[in-house]
Amino acid sequence: MTKEELMRKAIELSVKNVAEGGGPFGAVIARDGEIVAVGTNRVTSDHDPTAHAEVSAIRAAARKLNTFDLSGCEIYTSCEPCPMCLGAIYWAHIDRMYYGNSKRDAAAIGFDDAFIYEELELKPEDRRLKSEVLLPEEALKAFRDWEGKADKVEY
Repeated sequence: MTKEELMRKAIELSVKNVAEGGGPFGAVIARDGEIVAVGTNRVTSDHDPTAHAEVSAIRAAARKLNTFDLSGCEIYTSCEPCPMCLGAIYWAHIDRMYYGNSKRDAAAIGFDDAFIYEELELKPEDRRLKSEVLLPEEALKAFRDWEGKADKVEY
């Protein structure tokens, strides 16, 4: 399939998802022009705030390919990803991203992620989400164990 056909599929998924009561987002993961997996926004239907289209597609592709490394794949998403999805795309090692609507388009209909980007620029103590460092020395045990583990699978 061409890039345009794959993007049209992501857009088609987003339109269908709205008709079925979900959010206006769809995503396709492809490799060598073939669809590996698709995802739609399932936040309200799954009662899962992380079930965005891109994350849903990444989860499906990783299961199908039996790997957490999606190198060699591309993602086609109906809208520019939010910070969480963009992070997931990077963590999945997806080679390239294509998107239709911009984050400004999403903000115009009530999906404004600007505050998250702004929060990330702040020091933790200045963020709206209050946080506190607690038991850091105890927490380091797992990091030390990981660092010394000879048979770890790095990601």
